[in-house]
Parts: sequence; structure tokens; C-alpha cells
Amino acid sequence: MRSGQLRKTGALAAMIFTSAMMMNNAEALTVYTAGPGSLAKNLAAGYEKKTGVKVNIFQATTGKVMARLEAEQANPQADILISASWDTAEDLQQRGWLMPYQSPNAAHVPERFKTADYVAQGISALGIVWNSNSGTPEPKEWRDLTRAPFKDKVTTPDPALSGASLDLLIGLQNSLGDRAWTLFSDLKANGMVISGPNAQAVMPVLQGAKAAVFGAVDYVTYNNIANGEAVKVIFPASGTVVAPRPMMILKSTPHAEQAKAFIDYVLSAEGQQQVADAWLMPARSDIQAKRPLFSDLKILPAKSDGTSERAGILQRFNALFNTH
Repeated sequence: MRSGQLRKTGALAAMIFTSAMMMNNAEALTVYTAGPGSLAKNLAAGYEKKTGVKVNIFQATTGKVMARLEAEQANPQADILISASWDTAEDLQQRGWLMPYQSPNAAHVPERFKTADYVAQGISALGIVWNSNSGTPEPKEWRDLTRAPFKDKVTTPDPALSGASLDLLIGLQNSLGDRAWTLFSDLKANGMVISGPNAQAVMPVLQGAKAAVFGAVDYVTYNNIANGEAVKVIFPASGTVVAPRPMMILKSTPHAEQAKAFIDYVLSAEGQQQVADAWLMPARSDIQAKRPLFSDLKILPAKSDGTSERAGILQRFNALFNTH
């Protein structure tokens, strides 16, 4: 009799445990994010510690994240999307995929980095990444990379793969007009090569095979510097562009309140300090960082001025460099 009671008690305990696990899994958030992976994991761990809600992370390039999101539209899996491209958020908002939400913690985020439907997690900027052991003079301006010491020693990310790189082209055209295309032509004549996504463009500079990157995303290099690499991030005084990383809640989420709470956490002082620790600029203007902030830089306009249609600029650049 006692043995039967023990079996019933054990079965009941197993049912309770299984039920609890199912509830926990049902409440779990799924976040799709474009790098950096360590930041995503730290934010997920911090949120889970605060709330007890598990966060599942899928981390990849923006292109791969978007491809997965599109493929799952019949059965959506993601609750939150964090992109490396502001264009992604604008596109999804226009398609009606986003749930409007503005966190109370977004009060500290400048207006240019938030809308009713999405808000920056953090911000990167584009600059020149220079190997200080390359034997070349330290560049100060974009045009310095067209000079003889940098002949065949410059790489640049492919703007067809990097939205931030395309933003730099647009910003330079908006600022310089036709002189921007003279700059790009001179860079080509000096042997600049298109090297795939950002990491692929930076690698030969880290290895010493090349001297500099034209238009590299900065936070990756700041992390390399912290690890002892002999490279430097240089922001030309003539101006550059910034790349805010938008966070957004997908309208298809069954976990709207938890998704809102996650956005709140990322924009909390604790969450934004983790963003700063990943060498990004915090979205909040009241959080300090160990790197230059957007208020320290001259920012070029990366939006259309009537002549800077994105597809047209990309097509013209590809034709100049004989790519794609």
C-alpha cells in the first residue's frame, strides 16, 4: 500500500515538474539579434535574473536574421528583433509587422534614435581602422587613404552586405556631392579592395597584410584594441555616420508584456552599461562609455536628400568597383 502511495506521489511530482517546465518554456522569450553575441547573452542573463523568464537567442548577421524571419512567417518564432541596420526597422514598420511600444526608459534616448515602434539598443560609428605597425603615416581624413603610402593597402566592407557602409557612402555624397565620387574613384585608383562584411575587411589589417580600412564599424576594433591589437580607430573631422541598432517587438508575439519588459531592461541603466561594456555607444545619453560618443563626432546625414536614393548609390558604387 505504501509502495503504491509512493508511486502516486512520484507521478504527481513528475507531472508538476513537467507542467512547470512547460509553463516556463511557454513564457520564454525568443530574441533574434545581429551581433555582438556576447552582449546578447549578457542581456539575456541579466533579464532572466531579474524576472525568471528564460530568453532564447538566435544571433547571426542581419541578412541571415532577416532571412530566417521571412522564412518563419507562417509560424513566427521571434518575439523581439535587434538589427544592425535602422533600415530593417523602417522596412518592417512599413510592412505592419511591429508592435508599437515606447519604453519609459527611452526618455533618456535622443529623439533621433527612437520612434513609436522601435528604439536603439546602442550605436556604432564608422571610421578608419589603421594598423599602427604598418609603416604608413597615421591617416586623419578619408582622403588620406588615396595617397601613395596607402597604395594597395586599403580595404573596405562591401556596402551590398553592410547597411552601415552604404550609409557612409550616402553621408559622404550628401556632404560632398560629386566630390564624394571623385574620392571613391581615387580610392579605387589607389588599389582599395572590397572585402565582404566588416569582419572580413578588418582581418587583413589586424594581420598586417593591409594598413587601413575605409569605413569600418568601430566597436569590433575597440574590442581588438582592448585585447592588445596594434590598431587605432580614427574618426575624420570632416564627418562620419553612426549606425543605431534598432530593437523592435514583432506584432506576432504571444508574449507582449514580457517583450516590453525586455526592452525596458535593455534601456535600463544596468542594461545600457552592458551595451557600453561591449564598446558600443549606449542609446541613453546619461550613460558613460570608454569610447567617443555620438556627441563627440561630426555626423553626416545618411538619409536621402533627394539625390541619395540607396539602390542608385549602391548600383553606381558597384559599377565603379566592378562588383556584383
